[in-house]
Amino acid sequence: MTRPRHVFYLHGFASSAQSKKAAWFGDRLREHGLTLRCPDFNEPAFATLTMTRMLDQLTAEIETLEPGPIALIGSSLGGVVAIHAAGRIGARVDRLVLLAPAVMFAKDGHRFLEPEKVARWRATGAIDVFHHAYDAERPLHYAFFEDSQKYDVFEVGLRQPILIFQGLRDESVDYRTVEQYAAKRPNVTLSLLDDDHQLMASLPRMWDAMQPFLGLTD
Repeated sequence: MTRPRHVFYLHGFASSAQSKKAAWFGDRLREHGLTLRCPDFNEPAFATLTMTRMLDQLTAEIETLEPGPIALIGSSLGGVVAIHAAGRIGARVDRLVLLAPAVMFAKDGHRFLEPEKVARWRATGAIDVFHHAYDAERPLHYAFFEDSQKYDVFEVGLRQPILIFQGLRDESVDYRTVEQYAAKRPNVTLSLLDDDHQLMASLPRMWDAMQPFLGLTD
């Protein structure tokens, strides 16, 4: 597989472009002459985050780039963004690497909130969410929940090669849902790892598999 011209890292929910995984992959890609682009989906404010805004932000940045194939590396909710972005601008995105992708998003991904909490979220207009990048709670508007209902990765048909890494001890994303997503898609290679949602212990193993997938080996 030929190497991409551009590589993006799409961070997860309540994370940031300065995440440890982004820095780790960025260092290794730099050794191959590639710059890892990391959009910050918290801008202009985490409170107004929506999936539509994330997709529009990524699309706008891609449109400014010189022609050439693009690889998307998406972590958790960033994996969902990667899938929908590839569906929207598939001519430019030629491969995806998904790390614990939140494929249940919009199907049952909000079950961590009981119906009464969702009703309160709607009534008050916002809830407080612990944001790992800020190490503090931040408000998130109800528009995030409303907008999310429009996006279901199971309805997106992609032909690009997809490499997925999923932890078997992930308490945020059920590996069985990821297995379900991969099962009927011949373009998907799924690697189940003895790891949690962050997949930090599996970084070297994932990189070993990513290098040929990204065309970085002879």
